[in-house]
Amino acid sequence: MSDQRDFDLIVIGAGSGGVRLARMSAQRGARVAVVESRYLGGTCVNVGCVPKKLFVYGAHVHDELEDAAGYGWQVPLDDVSFDWPKLVANKNAEIERLNGIYGRMLENAGVTIIEGTASLSDAHTVVVGDTSYRAKHITIATGSWPVVPDVPGKECILTSNEMFYLPQLPKQAVVWGGGYIAVEFAGILAGLGVDTTLLYRGDLFLRGFDEDVRRFTEQEMRKKGINLRFGVTIDSVEAENALYRVRLNNGETLETGLVMAATGRRALVDGLGLTDLGIQLSASGHVVVDDHFQTAVPSITALGDVIGTPQLTPVALAQGMVLSRRLFGDGKGAMDYSAIPTAVFCQPNIGTVGLTEEEARAAGHQLKIYRSEFRPMKYTLSGRDERSLMKLVVDEETDKVLGAHMVGPDAGEIMQGLAVAIKAGATKAQFDSTIGIHPTSAEEFVTMREPVA
Repeated sequence: MSDQRDFDLIVIGAGSGGVRLARMSAQRGARVAVVESRYLGGTCVNVGCVPKKLFVYGAHVHDELEDAAGYGWQVPLDDVSFDWPKLVANKNAEIERLNGIYGRMLENAGVTIIEGTASLSDAHTVVVGDTSYRAKHITIATGSWPVVPDVPGKECILTSNEMFYLPQLPKQAVVWGGGYIAVEFAGILAGLGVDTTLLYRGDLFLRGFDEDVRRFTEQEMRKKGINLRFGVTIDSVEAENALYRVRLNNGETLETGLVMAATGRRALVDGLGLTDLGIQLSASGHVVVDDHFQTAVPSITALGDVIGTPQLTPVALAQGMVLSRRLFGDGKGAMDYSAIPTAVFCQPNIGTVGLTEEEARAAGHQLKIYRSEFRPMKYTLSGRDERSLMKLVVDEETDKVLGAHMVGPDAGEIMQGLAVAIKAGATKAQFDSTIGIHPTSAEEFVTMREPVA
């Protein structure tokens, strides 16, 4: 058999990581194809980060209208109306625009776009429909998919995928889960006037985040009127006329207009035929790879959500850059998963980077903890009962800032800059010597002088 292939690289999946890998590899001179069965841009662009944040913006407008009175604007709130289909239509138009941008980026880079569902017939062959494509390298970048627990009536339960295309908003909603997606959608629904209940089986949501952040976020979400129920889960859901009857494991029954599960995601590997080729899947169903994204089959790599690393778009983008360099560049570079900043776009927002206080103590650090709670300046005139939290986790011996955490407006925007400082190993003394920008909330991170613990 000749060594000549149809392509140097075939990427299965046109999400953030797959598109970045394909584009960078093509720019390095490789012959590249991308196979996609749904939509360009993957979860993030279509049913994830981008439309979610647009909905968050929309949900926050009512607060802005209420706050306007404190600044002299007379807004007749009784006459204000909200058009959910209009928001969905505008969101759809923006997503279509982004789909087009992704397509043009790939085409301009010389990448061949193949529409359809892929499977692997051998280590170098991808089958799409009735056509087989050969490649020296194949990368699995198929992402992940929402999971609905196997309870009676699961067919009545929506996931985040469907939430972005709801034809109309219900009067009441139940959100089931305790991670990013659950708290974000609970905030979106409540902000748009839906009577919202969040159910979580654990004693507090956002497991893995700093304990102060979790407690503070609970407090602020309750102020928004969201009914937070911990220590409970759903046993069954039953459709009843235009509503749903939700039975909980504690014997209670809730009646609601919508049930959404945000209870986890699984790697999307169905139908690829990976195990037939000897590619291993972990106990959680993720593709097993080494530090270089290599599977057990030398010609096949994988990246992004499908391999179980942090399910964040910038992580997948960075992985695409590293893998492209390895396959078609100088072979250098590696992923560094330490101090990855992230944001949760609940209301108020969460921004965090580095170690939580609990992680730092478990790692054996002797700590100084700096923490500040205050009402943001904007709300001093509007009278809104919303507060912000800022926290620094500092190693007492080295003075190095190990983690920074925030709950409050624009937390994600503020945390991006702090992530650079923490990645560079900044000390608390260097934070203290930095001149703040006044008046801002962000300046609090360089003016906290006295430790609280």
